Amino acid sequence: MKAILWATLTANGNYAQSSPENPPKQEALNDFAAHAKAAGNFIVGRRTFEAMQDPNRVPQEEEANTDGPFAGMDIVVISSSIHDIPGVTVVRSPQEALNYLRQKGHQTALISGGADVHNTFLSQGLVDEVIFNVAPVLEGKGLNLLIDQNNYGYMHVQLLDCKPLGGGVVQLRYAIDR
Repeated sequence: MKAILWATLTANGNYAQSSPENPPKQEALNDFAAHAKAAGNFIVGRRTFEAMQDPNRVPQEEEANTDGPFAGMDIVVISSSIHDIPGVTVVRSPQEALNYLRQKGHQTALISGGADVHNTFLSQGLVDEVIFNVAPVLEGKGLNLLIDQNNYGYMHVQLLDCKPLGGGVVQLRYAIDR
């Protein structure tokens, strides 16, 4: 199974932190919905899942769907504190999330956040590709990707694609060399 990590970053490389004053770019939200639909699933942490329940984060093109933009998808939430969330599968670890999706017959797993989940997948060598949507904003304080939290390791990648999504958002897609 191919594991793809999807994230929105600021132009200076931090995770884009959304707030009412700085909402997520609609182009990035639409892109996430398209990738989730293509994969048929996505993996998130509990806090990110809770933030996704905000109706302002639903992609515009999907709002007409009364079942929501993620109806029929396998949504996997990684949490050590919550044991049950109606309509989603709760697991304890990244490997358990991938095993669940593999057993369900998925060929691709979309890892969509947050920073702790991304860093854990990367540090455990479970990611095949990364998709970074770079938002046109600089942020003074933010979270970063950490591939090796104890050392200054390197992870070599190969550029697969680079394209504008609109609204100043640029998407970079890389394969991770193993």
